[in-house]
This record gives sequence, structure tokens and C-alpha cells, in this order.
Amino acid sequence: MPPFGLLGAGLITLAVATAVLAPVVAPTTPTRLDLRARLSPPAWVVGAKPGHLLGTDNVGRDVLSRVIYGSRISLSVGAAAAVLGMLIGSTMGLLAGYFGQWVDAVISWLINVQLAFPFTLLAIFLLGTVGGGFGAVVVVLALATWVNYARIVRGEVLAIRSRDYVLAARAVGVPTGRTLLRYILPNVAGPIVVVASFSTAQAILTQAALSFLGVGIDPSVPSWGAMLNEGRAYLQSAWWIAVFPGLAIALTVLGANLLGDWLRDWLDPRSVA
Repeated sequence: MPPFGLLGAGLITLAVATAVLAPVVAPTTPTRLDLRARLSPPAWVVGAKPGHLLGTDNVGRDVLSRVIYGSRISLSVGAAAAVLGMLIGSTMGLLAGYFGQWVDAVISWLINVQLAFPFTLLAIFLLGTVGGGFGAVVVVLALATWVNYARIVRGEVLAIRSRDYVLAARAVGVPTGRTLLRYILPNVAGPIVVVASFSTAQAILTQAALSFLGVGIDPSVPSWGAMLNEGRAYLQSAWWIAVFPGLAIALTVLGANLLGDWLRDWLDPRSVA
């Protein structure tokens, strides 16, 4: 594995391990209030309170604990949205590429409409109408990512469907569903995995943006986007409230993108310049 791929895998492993081990590694619960330590700076800054390595927020909650627990929401929402988007987009791409004609025309039209529409506005409207919550955010983010899978899978299937083993399977009467699942899907699995890594990064960023705007996940649940929103009013007086969750988002997304680049090169050596 090249250095950048190793770095990406390390960042993602660290993020996942932090989310899984949050009750063990977090110094305190993320909702515990300590008004006496309100707006305490990080431990290396003059005026810091003991026991708060990354400082506290405007109501005395430990920033490190909130960043650690926030990884659970950000990673779980990103992964769930990527998986749901993968199921929807891969299915649409398989159908469009295999059947062609009007099926391809309809699905391609849906893809173009999705890409032409300002998705953030749609997400805000949907979440503002039906309410937030984990499930609603996952569905909305899946609607943002399914087109990535559909376009890639459609292109791959258009090339694969004319190969000899697919034509032979159709000639001997293999059912369409079996042909798609056994002979075509395994040959597009590599691109799907690569798109999944990038879509996870996209979903994490979008979820953080929605939380920053005040829609989506319940604000009482610690998430990186909500922490950015809370720290917006204290950027000059208490910069640590927003900087550390922002850094967590940046490193996690960087890790997912670096890992995706390595997976793309490993699964398709032709992509290497």
C-alpha cells in the first residue's frame, strides 16, 4: 500500500476505533455540564481548567468528549447513507445499463434532474417538512449519493453486457435476475466499492453542513456539524469549540478520499497514469 493509501486507512481506522470505543476513551459524558469551567481553553493555553484537554464549550461541556462521541453520529450517518445510496444507485445503474432503451432513458433523465437540482436546498426543505432524526437524514443523504453509483454502474454494465459470457448466459436462457447478480454485478463490484468510499466522505460533509444549518440530527445529540454551529458565535473568544470538530471532519474526509484513491488504483490499475 502506498504512503497516502496507508495514511487514509490509518485515519479511517482511527475514526472508527474512536467511535466504537467512545465510552472507554472519552474523559467524561458529552452532555455533562460544568458552568464553573465554562469556556475553559485547551490544556496548553493559559487559564485552562484541569481535566479538559481540549477545553470546554459555552455551557462547560468537555470538547474532547463531544468530539469523540460526535464521531459516532457522523460515521454512522455517513456509512448508512452510503450503503442505502449504493443499493438504490447500483440497482438503477444495473437496470439502465442492461435493458437500455426506455429504461435507460427514464433513469438517465432522473440522474440529470438530480444533478441539476441544488440538493442542499432540497435537503433543507425535506428535513424542515418531515422533521429530522437519524433515519430522515440517512434517507435524504442517500438521495444525494445514489446518482454517483448509478452513473458509474450504468457505464460499466453497458460495456459488460456485450461480452461473450453474458451473451452465452442469455442464449441458454439464464433468467435476467440471475444474469445480473451472478455474471454482471461481480464485475462492477470494484467501482462500487470505490464510489462507496467517496460517497461516505460526501455524506459526512453534507451531514455536517445540515447540522451546521440547524436541520437534521437532534441538536442535543453531539455531532461535529452541530458543534461547529455552536462554536460559530465564539470564534474569536473560544476558537477551540469549532476548530476541533472541524479538524475531525477534515481528517475523516481526507482519510476516506485517500483510501478511495488507493482502492481505485488497486482495483483498476489502468487508472494509474
